[in-house]
Amino acid sequence: MSMNETYLARRQRKILRLLASHPLSRDQIQRSLVEKVSKPTLFRDLRKLISAGLVKSFGLGKATVYQRVDDHLLLLPPHKKISSERSINFNFEIFDHLHDLFTPGEIAHLGSIYKNLNTQIAELGDTIAKRELERFVIELAWKSSRIEGNTYSLLETETLIKTHQEAEGHTKEEAAMILNHKAAFDTILVHRESFKTLDLSDITQLHNVLIQKLHVDPGVRKHPVGITGTLYRPLDNEWQIREALEKFIAVINASPHPLEKALIASAMVAYIQPFADGNKRTSRMLTNAILVAHDFYPLSYRVVNETLYKQALINFYEQHSLYKLKRILIEQYEFALNNYFRTNPSPAPSVNP
Repeated sequence: MSMNETYLARRQRKILRLLASHPLSRDQIQRSLVEKVSKPTLFRDLRKLISAGLVKSFGLGKATVYQRVDDHLLLLPPHKKISSERSINFNFEIFDHLHDLFTPGEIAHLGSIYKNLNTQIAELGDTIAKRELERFVIELAWKSSRIEGNTYSLLETETLIKTHQEAEGHTKEEAAMILNHKAAFDTILVHRESFKTLDLSDITQLHNVLIQKLHVDPGVRKHPVGITGTLYRPLDNEWQIREALEKFIAVINASPHPLEKALIASAMVAYIQPFADGNKRTSRMLTNAILVAHDFYPLSYRVVNETLYKQALINFYEQHSLYKLKRILIEQYEFALNNYFRTNPSPAPSVNP
């Protein structure tokens, strides 16, 4: 028990124990306490815990949740969704917690399986390396587009990328989305050094490639956007969006580990929603740009469950939990190491061709 806790009432210490496993709302805390406590009394207890530096609150109104400070705020599993009629707004405080996102055990594991991308490609020889790169790009373009609702099959995607022949029964926009992914990855390979230290032009460059022929306005948006399936409401002021991007870029550049940089990119571009459309695509391609720049294997997302991926993003939007996004990133990184840029890749799970 900390020194601060010794001066707390027994009920307040019980509240701290309730918050030890995951964040809770006031209603959840009230229901979990054995002794009955009024809402005003509970509110005073929580205010005292916050003043003592033992608890932090996030959100507004009924969506407010309380978290013990001695836990990393972003790495706890998401709790049961809190029903609320209010929107959940962007929280600038999140930038203060975007550090130490991998445990020492995870760092050790990732270090033990690390393979240098450049070295591995060089060992393959030109013919096999070219074939493997093409296979990776096809699977990345297919799955990243599929996450966005694109209906091209994997075989149709392969034909489109290899021959530019569009499949029947699909829109030109679907074809453009897939080809834009290939063009974006080509851009990453050509400008890989520039992604070691990010600036805003690196992010907008990728976004501009990803929205070609899709009737999307380029550049930082000037109008509000909404996200289906969540109460989260992104920033709607252009200058606040630019401020958030500046903070995001500073955090990325300060991070010491490429996989931590990649995790921050995968979450924060989607959270900031700086563009009118194509934000999640940009987050995935920026993640890969960072990995490739540091000679780490890029991610195809081929075996990611689309529903679970979208839910992981919603968990981050609403509860600031990176738990599931981090699991996805590690799993996709391990898959990439076992399946790309090698002469005998492990068989991937079957997918609808």
